[in-house]
Amino acid sequence: MGVPIARCELLDAHAIRAVNLHDKLGLREAPMLLMEFHGSDASVAEQAETVQEIAREFGGEDFEWATTPEARTKLWTARHHAYLSALQTKPGCRCVTTDTCVPISRLAESINESVREVEEAGLPYFIVGHVGDGNFHLGYLIDPNVPAERDTAERLSAQMVQRALRLEGTCTGEHGIGLHKQGFLVDEAGAGAVQLMRQLKAALDPKNIMNPGKIFQA
Repeated sequence: MGVPIARCELLDAHAIRAVNLHDKLGLREAPMLLMEFHGSDASVAEQAETVQEIAREFGGEDFEWATTPEARTKLWTARHHAYLSALQTKPGCRCVTTDTCVPISRLAESINESVREVEEAGLPYFIVGHVGDGNFHLGYLIDPNVPAERDTAERLSAQMVQRALRLEGTCTGEHGIGLHKQGFLVDEAGAGAVQLMRQLKAALDPKNIMNPGKIFQA
């Protein structure tokens, strides 16, 4: 529709419940999209009305407006607190978190399948995401003293990444390859492309002093 939404963020019900507790809010505990529109008063009203009509068509609830700077800041601050807020819902826990990015048309499928898998596994979790570009983060809350929970989280994380690749997405939207997703980079780009990346890295960094050991497997 060409509506220039400035920001579009997802919080699932678990994330909403966590920020309600942490930031003393009273948000409805259901999956929520935070959208921000920029422009003149008239253009913002037109954009928001268009998006509201689309949301209703697909079963979304009516919008709740935050029109003052203070109200907007309160909501965005809660969004930025989501990770720490979720940790406090399970005292002593640690969070195994991963992210993927898929084409917008496949985003709901990717999220819903990931949710189904983690709920079947029985781990507490939360989801936040910059869904305007198809990126979302899933955090698995685990007991660090129970190795089986870490193993389950790692298995679910791998399944989530493999799904993203099947859906023509990428293994990471923001977190980067680092150490943990080096194998997935080969799956996604192919061994030839990764070798070319190695050669470029060697040409630019012959002493291997720039972030050594990251992205490429030794």
